[in-house]
Amino acid sequence: MKIEYDKEKCIGCGACVAVCPDNWEMKDIKAHPKKTESDLDCNKEAASACPVQCIHIKE
Repeated sequence: MKIEYDKEKCIGCGACVAVCPDNWEMKDIKAHPKKTESDLDCNKEAASACPVQCIHIKE
């Protein structure tokens, strides 16, 4: 899966980090993916949990 992430749209709520800490982390008050290509299913949960929909998963 390829992870597309819009850093500018991120509000830094940490929802993605809460549901997928294996691939998401907080840096400079914004969330960042540790890897932009990952087979972890929790990335889909992170995209669903994002209140501003700045995470998109392409398979």
